[in-house]
Amino acid sequence: QLQLVESGGGLVQPGGSLRLSCAASGFTLDYFAVVWFRQAPGKERQGVSCISSRDLMTDYANSVKGRFTISRDNAENTVSLQMNMLRPEDTGVYYCAADSTPFAAECTLRPGKGQYDLSGQGTQVTVSS
Repeated sequence: QLQLVESGGGLVQPGGSLRLSCAASGFTLDYFAVVWFRQAPGKERQGVSCISSRDLMTDYANSVKGRFTISRDNAENTVSLQMNMLRPEDTGVYYCAADSTPFAAECTLRPGKGQYDLSGQGTQVTVSS
């Protein structure tokens, strides 16, 4: 069974850090581009970071550049999102999604319908004092 499971969310004060993990089972995650989305209450889903298959490229939303870092651990079959200098506006449910097509050399923060169809249940990140 193909599955993605996110972990690492929690409550953190502004300026703090969290590291989110997206663990894959049933397939080799390195073969697929992965995007991290977040959704805040009342707001549209936003792509915050993505990584192509085999780490050929990464991309970040302007609002997180310089603060977030996406990376892979192929031995663990995971993609992580290191989030530093967190702000209250980073609050939301974060979930990862994998590209439907393997070996893509690029990734996108705005996938179209049918792309990145496999996603997890999400992990809550709350940044508050």
